Amino acid sequence: MASSTGCAPRSNRSRDLRAEHANIQGTPEVITKSARDVVPGAEDAGITLVTRGRSFQSRATTSELPKNIDDLQHRLGDGLCVQAIWNHETVLVTDMTTEQRWPRFAPEAAGIGVRSMLAFQLYTTEHTMGALNLHSSRANAFDDDSVSIGGTLATHVAIALIASLREEQFRDALASRDLIGQAKGMLMQRYSIDADEAFAILTRRSQHSNMPLNEVALNIVEHGPDPAK
Repeated sequence: MASSTGCAPRSNRSRDLRAEHANIQGTPEVITKSARDVVPGAEDAGITLVTRGRSFQSRATTSELPKNIDDLQHRLGDGLCVQAIWNHETVLVTDMTTEQRWPRFAPEAAGIGVRSMLAFQLYTTEHTMGALNLHSSRANAFDDDSVSIGGTLATHVAIALIASLREEQFRDALASRDLIGQAKGMLMQRYSIDADEAFAILTRRSQHSNMPLNEVALNIVEHGPDPAK
């Protein structure tokens, strides 16, 4: 495999990329490692997720550096991956020490050790958006091949990320169902009622307390049924 700092011909890069894709299992972690190893100039890679509430999450980082950069952008509310996410574009910084677009972010990012950065917007879900971010400690590390190959990998990341997010949602749904089942069982035993009546109690408490059903169930499981229905 060609080194990320080397100058291998484009045909070799393409061959390396195809070889990497043949081994990809569909996980974001595998793909960000591939991005680090295959994209010319990349030394680190990571995924930034931003929810509608604008909370930041770092995923599949190849070291602590991408997470530190995400933390910085979250604190400042600014930076190139923020622009990539919200403006639906690819953003390149050739040298953080001379970058003028983000006067607060760029100097601090350079102080952390990032001189060049490349961010690709990811199409994820209705409630979550993201970016694939590539980092280098060298100025002018990324070229046209970097943008081309990184864009291809960003498509793979988006697909893997959607699958990963859906799997998390499925696991959460199963956990909520189990929790509600436990709470129903406790109510049935406490009040000698059937499953439908127990679920009706859960629903009423959810409506009266303005709490999600799974939170009401968790409260019952942890603290026991209330003395009254």
